[in-house]
Amino acid sequence: MQTRRLTMAQALVTFLEAQSSERDGERRPLFAGVFGIFGHGNVAGIGQALHQRAHGLRYYQARNEQAMVHTAVAYARMRRRLQTFACTSSIGPGATNMVTGAALATINRVPVLLLPGDIFAHRRVAPVLQQLEDSRTPDISVNDCFRPVSRYWDRIMRPEQLITSLPEAMRVLTSPAETGAVTLALPQDTQAEAFDYPLSLFEPRIWLVPRPRPDRELIRRAVARIRASRAPLIIAGGGVHYSEAEAALARLVAQTGIPVGETQAGKGSLPFDAPHQLGAIGVTGTPGANRVARDADLVIAVGTRLSDFTTASKTAFQHPDVQFIGINITEFDAYKHAALPLVGDAREVLDELAVQLAGYTADAAYQAQSARYAAEWHEETERVFQLEHGPLPSQGEVIGAVCAASAPRDVVVCAAGSLPGDLHKLWRTRDALGYHLEYGYSCMGYEIAGGLGVRMADPSREVYVMVGDGSYLMMSSEIVTSIQEGHKLTIVLLDNHGYSSIGGLSAAVGAQEFGTEYRFRDATGALHGTVLPVDLAANAESLGAAVLRCRTIGDVRQALVAARAIERTVVIAVEVDRHQRVPGYESWWDVPVAEVAEVDSARAARAAYEIAQQRERFFL
Repeated sequence: MQTRRLTMAQALVTFLEAQSSERDGERRPLFAGVFGIFGHGNVAGIGQALHQRAHGLRYYQARNEQAMVHTAVAYARMRRRLQTFACTSSIGPGATNMVTGAALATINRVPVLLLPGDIFAHRRVAPVLQQLEDSRTPDISVNDCFRPVSRYWDRIMRPEQLITSLPEAMRVLTSPAETGAVTLALPQDTQAEAFDYPLSLFEPRIWLVPRPRPDRELIRRAVARIRASRAPLIIAGGGVHYSEAEAALARLVAQTGIPVGETQAGKGSLPFDAPHQLGAIGVTGTPGANRVARDADLVIAVGTRLSDFTTASKTAFQHPDVQFIGINITEFDAYKHAALPLVGDAREVLDELAVQLAGYTADAAYQAQSARYAAEWHEETERVFQLEHGPLPSQGEVIGAVCAASAPRDVVVCAAGSLPGDLHKLWRTRDALGYHLEYGYSCMGYEIAGGLGVRMADPSREVYVMVGDGSYLMMSSEIVTSIQEGHKLTIVLLDNHGYSSIGGLSAAVGAQEFGTEYRFRDATGALHGTVLPVDLAANAESLGAAVLRCRTIGDVRQALVAARAIERTVVIAVEVDRHQRVPGYESWWDVPVAEVAEVDSARAARAAYEIAQQRERFFL
């Protein structure tokens, strides 16, 4: 057997360069590069290996370990999970900074490879700098925190362990059903140790991403269930995008007339103005989608986890005999709500259903109702966009301005706060990949880093990052990386002096926005003083961004026009009215309210909560 003597880190980097993914005959490198921040736990291992292969796997310098995972996740999602990045950190805080990113990747079912440095395998010099000690066992480090948030985890204690671990890691990264974060913890001494690796380990390897088909008998039963229904509804989730099933969904909907509601991850499955498109569904849904969901006797869930925001905490579907069909690549999700499970690739399943449903169409009056709901929603959207609220603009108006200024293929990026709910309802998607919301984990700080990943995945698209002041303060660091790499972002920064989303939720549960505004302490010691004089625009300017300050919605519209001519990352900063909110429509979210309280507002909120909770259902 021919071998090559390499350090473990050199072997790892060489192996990653040789991996490709393939679907539908199209092949691409599995790894677009490596994001990293170096410290004593990886500089002499992974750092040295990347340095000597500078013309191979490209290294990207990040500013925050959590942020670089977010960027990798956004890139992978934009590439429909067929490409991703590896992310390397030192031991200790650099590693644990990535845990949040790992959770985000796994919850959203998006592949990313994490390579944190680890403690010494030989243990002679323990405890080393940044090592967690445990009196019960020496076989533990902070990297064990990655175990519950990774779909595959291993600690490479000997260099030859790479030979068996790497193929398993690639299997999970390229599995449409099992993908998520993959963590290989790399002891810093093992990274630098040499071994005679078989040359066959480094031969080009192509990982085929399959399109499995469901069981024929289950397809037959699903078709019978659809034909028997009187009020069917399709819920389009993120799996529609990952399977590239948008055209298949459009064909099925045009053929059958079944209306469609979209989850956060599934938004853009159909253009906003497509026939039978009801828009957002669930807690942040449109009135039409939620009314249809309430009365549906059959729900066809395509590529969705059916999270509480989609099901309105199990209150969305109120038909006494409602049934479900679950179309999902993951068996675990296909069975939810006691659904008839069609486990398989969404595009393949939808195409098969279209063939078997030849001649079937939903009732004409039912289709007309959906069209009426859609028209009413377009009118309501225009009302919100043109509110002309003042003196400070409303968040809905700013969304309208960005939507109007964007081109059809441009991408809007967001993640946390009140913006995702408003965007889910209001944003008018015209391209399947034009709406990029991280809402599986709803992670504050994802927005700018995620926007960078989106732009890196497709530089031909303008990227609009919409972010509130709370998320901006948590992670604005990758503005620097966007400028360094020449990937322009247009960041629309909405300043409402606090955590507006949770402020609204706090008021709803009777806590009167406690602890959600950025204010000085007053004479009583409470945070009720004047607003903190924080200048986020100046901060963005200090990081190298061009900054456009706005006071009115007219200013915002002019700034959006000006921003297109600016070649580097630009921040459009505007103060908005935190109390002028986009309404909720025909929906509810279960956030428990104190059962006993001394405050009247909390007691009133509890009474309303107990009434609403009675609508929650089990589906067995």
